[in-house]
Amino acid sequence: MPDKTSKTVGFTLQPGSGQSEFLTVYGGLELALGIAFLWPLYRPAEVAFPLFLCLLLHGCLVLFRTAGFFLYSGISTTTYPLAATEWIIFIGAAILFWGKR
Repeated sequence: MPDKTSKTVGFTLQPGSGQSEFLTVYGGLELALGIAFLWPLYRPAEVAFPLFLCLLLHGCLVLFRTAGFFLYSGISTTTYPLAATEWIIFIGAAILFWGKR
């Protein structure tokens, strides 16, 4: 449901290019990340890199999302649960990553 999802987070999808971009970034990129995060199911001994990738990815999301709260006004209430989820995943990944060392 790209139209509903994009409106919820404040994007406007333009027919054609906008829809293609949304599909590519939110579909293709998230599929690749999902495969990378599921890699330990295929190779249980190889947990370190997907965990580091999770930490890196969510660390960057937290950094830029937090900056966005300071730089921009008019952020919808829907964005706050997204930010909280990103922080929870980041903190959880950090605990797991450094706990495994």
